[in-house]
Amino acid sequence: MIQSCHYEQVALLITHYNRSKSLHRLLDTFKTMNTSFKEIIVSDDGSTEKCINELKELQNIYGFKLITAPKNSGLGNNINKGQRAVTSPFTLYVQEDFVPLEGFNTNFQPCLKVMEEDKSIDIIRFYAYFKHPYTKKYNRILNEMKFDISLFKPNHLKFYVYSDHPHLRRNNFIEKFGNYKEGFDVNITEFDMCLSFLKRKGKGLLMNDFKAMFDQFNSAEEPSTVNRQVWKERKSFLIFALRAVYLKFRLVKNSIQLMRYKI
Repeated sequence: MIQSCHYEQVALLITHYNRSKSLHRLLDTFKTMNTSFKEIIVSDDGSTEKCINELKELQNIYGFKLITAPKNSGLGNNINKGQRAVTSPFTLYVQEDFVPLEGFNTNFQPCLKVMEEDKSIDIIRFYAYFKHPYTKKYNRILNEMKFDISLFKPNHLKFYVYSDHPHLRRNNFIEKFGNYKEGFDVNITEFDMCLSFLKRKGKGLLMNDFKAMFDQFNSAEEPSTVNRQVWKERKSFLIFALRAVYLKFRLVKNSIQLMRYKI
C-alpha cells in the first residue's frame, strides 16, 4: 500500500489552457500516489466552453477551486489571478502538462522542510531542461543557484534562477517580486520575472536530480502551446556559428536589461 502524504501548509496551483486531459492526468497521478494538499487551485486562461465543462466535471471529482477568465490573457495574468487565490503559506506551482513521478514525495518532504526552516530561500525548483551553470552545494539533494553579472560568467542560462517549471515558493512571492508581466508572450513574461527575481536579490535552490520529481508530457491530442526556436538546436557549422554569436549578443543584452530593470 502506498503511504499517504498530506501537505497542510501547501497549495497546489495549476495553470491551465485547453488541455483538460493533461490536467486530469496530473491530478489523477497525485491521487494514485495518495498525495494531497490543503487546497488545489486551477487557474484557467480562457479555455473553450467545451473545455470549461470538462473542467467542471473534474472539479466534482477532485474538489479544486476553479478560477476562470472571459478571454485568453496570457500566462502572466493566469498565474497572477491563481496566486491571489492561494491561502496557504506555500505554493507548489505546476503547469498542467507536467506529471509527478514516483520520487515526488521522497524529495518534496525535505524541500518543504528547507523552506520552513530557512527563511532566506524564496524558491525551490524541481524541474529543468538544463543544469544551472553556476551552483553551490546547499545540501545532499539541493544546489543553490548563483548569479554573477560579470561577463566572465558567460553562460546566459545564469539569468534563470527563476523558472516557470514546477517549483515551490512562498505565498508572498508576488508581493516580494511583483506581479507577472501581462499581455506578452510566455517567454517574455518568464524572463521578466527572472530579472525581477535577480534585481530583488531572490535566492533559489534547484534539485540536483532535476528530473526526479516531474516529467513533462505533451500528447499529439494536446500538444504544447509554447513555440520553441528549434533552429538553435540544429547541428551544422553555420547554425553552430550563428548560435555562438547569438548567445554572446544575448548575454550582453540580458545584462543591460538587468542593469536597467526598474522595481
